[in-house]
Amino acid sequence: MKDDQRRIEELKEMVGRFAAERDWEQFHSPKNLAASLMIEAAELMELFQWCTVRDSYELLKKKDVRDRVGEELADIAAYLFEFCHLHHFDLSSLFEKKMEQNHLKYPVNLVKGRADKYSAYSSLQEKKRGEK
Repeated sequence: MKDDQRRIEELKEMVGRFAAERDWEQFHSPKNLAASLMIEAAELMELFQWCTVRDSYELLKKKDVRDRVGEELADIAAYLFEFCHLHHFDLSSLFEKKMEQNHLKYPVNLVKGRADKYSAYSSLQEKKRGEK
């Protein structure tokens, strides 16, 4: 199924069943799942470790690399969904709330085209508020 055809809850249940059938939930503490997420993210990063930004785009055009990237993304998603499933997090609500916070933290008029950390903008926001 495609992204537009499946609900997040279904994915969480799918990975939850997979783990439960194997009696793996006993190993899925918050600490272990968080570590597993980071390990899989590092494996994704490893695929691009020694290439330039431009090279990373070119690499992603290669089928074998694209397949490996997809596998790592799926591994990351599996641990993320299992964490949310076992420890009762509503990922959609959390994501929506985070995006609302990001809109406030990174106002378009201050950040467009820039890649600074949000703390670089906070002083600009305070200065603009003081001018009003």
